[in-house]
Amino acid sequence: MPNLLTFGDSNTHGTPPILVRGEYRRFGAEIRWPQVCLRALGHGWELAEEGLPGRTAAFDDPVMGAHMNGRPGLRIALQSHGPVDVLTIMLGTNDVKARFAPSPEAVLAGIAGLVDVALSLEMQDRHGGFEVLLICPPPVEEVGPIRGEFYGGARRSRGLAPLYRDLAEARGIGFLDAGEVISVSMQDGVHFDAESHARLGMAVAEAIRQMQR
Repeated sequence: MPNLLTFGDSNTHGTPPILVRGEYRRFGAEIRWPQVCLRALGHGWELAEEGLPGRTAAFDDPVMGAHMNGRPGLRIALQSHGPVDVLTIMLGTNDVKARFAPSPEAVLAGIAGLVDVALSLEMQDRHGGFEVLLICPPPVEEVGPIRGEFYGGARRSRGLAPLYRDLAEARGIGFLDAGEVISVSMQDGVHFDAESHARLGMAVAEAIRQMQR
């Protein structure tokens, strides 16, 4: 049976828009976009959800911990699950926080490192070959209870989609601009509401079907 591994941050984990800082909540399986995608792909698919709230593409977080760095996280995920047939990567939102303040190109460098890990001979051989779908998250908005952490992030995040698209083309992998499908909730400027999870899950399923034709 084909296996899908979804690697990302809180929006892959299923964190709803934040009402109160520090409160842990998670959408149920009927709402989370990876589960929506799984149902849309149809019978026979299996899913490994690897969404860690706070995960970055390449930064050790001085507040949340070094384990937020996606580089070792992806290696662990690919060695924990398998065989993998399709890997989705959707990261970059947390990288645009003020405490990192990278250029869009610096965020891309982190994403490129993850793609290189996924396409390495070690990982491809381990799983018998798998396809990669790179998803650019929608731009953040500086509103709500965590807007201070994302100071300047709106501008930085708006420069990511063209860079992600070009990287995907250069590496011969799939690409989806989530910002063309959904937008973040204006409640906290970062997370997706239930309707957006539904739309994104369907869009990812269609992108995977297109890749496999």
